[in-house]
Amino acid sequence: MNVALLIVVVLAALAGATSQMVRWLRVAQREHYLPGTMWPFVLRWTVSSPLNLMTTCLIAGVLLEEFILERQHPMLTEVLALLASVLLVVVPVGLEIKGRTSKLAITERLRRLMVVSVALVCVVALVVGLVCSLPAGALTAAFLVAPAVELALRLVGPSERKRMQRFVDQAGATLNDVHPLVVAITGSYGKTSTKMHLTQLASGARRMVATPASFNNRGGLARAINEHLTSGTEVFVAEMGTYGPGEIADLCSWIPPTIAVITAIGPVHLERFGSLDVTLRAKAEITASASTVILNVDDGRLAQLADELEAAGKVVLRCSGTSLDADVGVVVGSDGLATIARRGQANLSEISLPAGVQASNVACAWGAAVSLGIDDATLAARIDHLAPAENRSVMATSASGTIVLDDTFNANPAGAKAALRLLASLDVDRRVLVTPGMIELGPKQAQENETFARQASEVVDVALVVGRTNRRALLRGLSGARVEVLSMPTRDAAVAWVRANSGARDAVLYENDLPDHYP
Repeated sequence: MNVALLIVVVLAALAGATSQMVRWLRVAQREHYLPGTMWPFVLRWTVSSPLNLMTTCLIAGVLLEEFILERQHPMLTEVLALLASVLLVVVPVGLEIKGRTSKLAITERLRRLMVVSVALVCVVALVVGLVCSLPAGALTAAFLVAPAVELALRLVGPSERKRMQRFVDQAGATLNDVHPLVVAITGSYGKTSTKMHLTQLASGARRMVATPASFNNRGGLARAINEHLTSGTEVFVAEMGTYGPGEIADLCSWIPPTIAVITAIGPVHLERFGSLDVTLRAKAEITASASTVILNVDDGRLAQLADELEAAGKVVLRCSGTSLDADVGVVVGSDGLATIARRGQANLSEISLPAGVQASNVACAWGAAVSLGIDDATLAARIDHLAPAENRSVMATSASGTIVLDDTFNANPAGAKAALRLLASLDVDRRVLVTPGMIELGPKQAQENETFARQASEVVDVALVVGRTNRRALLRGLSGARVEVLSMPTRDAAVAWVRANSGARDAVLYENDLPDHYP
């Protein structure tokens, strides 16, 4: 055995393992340290480029030679192991170490995860090194960094939950001391906008605190309560998110809502839920302790849930963005003006809702405000306070005069379709779409993105498809249309193209945005 080559291989494998560790720890952090999230990203990145796939096959071949063929060609094996180790420093191509949109934050939680991950990798290297060879152990360890991080997430999960418990206990004690009325809002989409509209409508009549941004999980809600809830607060508005059954029930066990709102049931996070029926059950957990429930009955599943909850004795307000006969209806007419009605009786008409504000979200917010005891006249006086949530169909004009629609925080088919309608309504000469498509739609992802692209082809003149994640589906939807289609490796590249090629009579829609831990 060539000792010098062996040392070089081991050092190269160590460099590869280090590079892999930083990359996959960043993915774990961006995915909120949730077990089970690593494998989809490993698959996405493996098939995202020929080099990534080739490297995987090369390493598998080298390890096959080591484990099964018992090193029949030791020199060739060492050389291939060196090549594979060097490739592990740079692959997956596109998954950067530093990151452009989501840099690795060195937190105490990350350090704990890293220690366990490194320990697992070292065990693999030691065992394989003793059984086969030192180069095989080093290469195997470097190759299995992502599975090691996944296993570490599962191992440290229970202890991390215990660490978080003291903050949850503190938040629970604060809630008991302040004792606000709790309005809890969930939904596949629309929950952040509905939360914002409720505070815009009701803040003048009630002292309110709402969870900031998307602080909608266990840690975020505890932090919001501990940092923002103060004595004298009358209403606490809690946005609640979930990736699966049981999570919202857990949140409601220490943040019990009096009023519960469900804005929509859709394919968002469908790859985690598995089906829309499971999504409905998970979201419906928010209604268990609530005495009043606000539901968007434009959704057939929620309309059925409304009947079931009413039969169970709960007060249910049915809200709609399409029917004025609902308990609260907000309907935009063909002239672009909205009417707000209570059970068919118009309270307010000829309202111009701001661009990006969705009627169904306003209806749910209005229903929640009414349930707080605020009269319609008071709410009507604050209608001018309505505004879209940040990065959700927000309209602005750039220095060049280009109209920019920022819908980068929307990632659902209904929101994307609404953004296209808004783009189509603008009086401009050219319409440009910049999008990486929508994610986490499970088995519907390809079809939903293809459908969205087909809808976009009827509106836009130029489509910039960003990244690789949904490229094929988007290109299928755009094929055959009279649309100039450009593929962009990153959003930065797309933005640079827009700045260089757009002018005062153009409008650009940025629909969704993926952090760079996606291909």
